Amino acid sequence: MSLEIRKAERKDCSLILEFIKELAEFEKLSHEVVATANDLESTLFGDDPHAEVFLGFYEGQPAGFTLFFYNYSTFLGKRGLYLEDLYVKEHLRGKGIGKALLINLAKHAVDQNCARFEWSVLDWNTKAIDFYKSLGADPMDEWTVHRVTGQNLIKLAATKR
Repeated sequence: MSLEIRKAERKDCSLILEFIKELAEFEKLSHEVVATANDLESTLFGDDPHAEVFLGFYEGQPAGFTLFFYNYSTFLGKRGLYLEDLYVKEHLRGKGIGKALLINLAKHAVDQNCARFEWSVLDWNTKAIDFYKSLGADPMDEWTVHRVTGQNLIKLAATKR
């Protein structure tokens, strides 16, 4: 397999956005993507980067990506790595690209002295769940994700204490 994985650069913002849009389409969430290439450029490669990206190229062609950021575990007293997005182009799935991208990120987490590496997966995506379990990932079934966005976030922020 001819697979190259490299850190994304500023010039890759359009490709990263293309991957994000394809992932959103797969997850049936295209209507939620409002990010632009300019947004990605400022938040990934500006003065204060908020996340990082690795890109995978299969036989010289864009194949997939991982987008991640660091969090912190108070219990462990160390930072962790949170995988926000993993995506492999549909026609290239089953070639080991997703596994290679995850291994690359696990190595990066170890190199950065992270205590853990975690991510979320949609409960209907049984193929992904089975794949992650095969790599040794443990589902955190006792945890439920909560989110406040949009107008609810603005309303909460404006609430008097």
